[in-house]
Amino acid sequence: MLIYQDIITGRDHEDKEGQHRTAPDTIAPYDITFSTMHSLDSTHPFAQHDELFSDAFDIKEVDGTYQIECAMIQVKEGADVDIGANASAEEAAEDLEDGVTVVNNVVYSFRLQSTQFDKKGYTTYIKGYLKQLKAAKNLTEEADIKAYEKDMTAEVKKVLGSFKDFEFYVGESMNPDGAVMLLNYREDGVTPFFTVYKHAVKSVKV
Repeated sequence: MLIYQDIITGRDHEDKEGQHRTAPDTIAPYDITFSTMHSLDSTHPFAQHDELFSDAFDIKEVDGTYQIECAMIQVKEGADVDIGANASAEEAAEDLEDGVTVVNNVVYSFRLQSTQFDKKGYTTYIKGYLKQLKAAKNLTEEADIKAYEKDMTAEVKKVLGSFKDFEFYVGESMNPDGAVMLLNYREDGVTPFFTVYKHAVKSVKV
């Protein structure tokens, strides 16, 4: 499987024994993660990458983005088990047994952190982020640079055009320079999915 990591920033994602962190098997078993890339040299102690999602979830390539299908699930405190997949928002408000909460499975599995932007703030963030991302990707060929700029400009315009529809999440390290995951809902209004710029993540086989 693949883990998708943030290209720009992150922190050491190994545990104290140096083992790769894994999400609960019943929620998100994975081989490949997508993470954000760090601009520091790979030998730097903080040059690790936040893990954002994996191909254990359904992933669609839509233009210059990945869309990651997710679901609301019930989890019990102290137990890494999914005890009720596809819980609705209404169920979240209804009586749940003690210690049970309703969470987004991607958020829960990869410890994503909620953040907030207004449109002006996001515009400021994305301008700086795009410059850092281009540098982190080490693009040297003119054709590659033009393709990157074209893809990212088009996708950012789409996000700004429907800005009010999104909720925002960042990786576990909460580094303000990292990728922002965009949470939205399908036409039914209850099925969640994440969007992330393809250029913002790299895949790692585990």
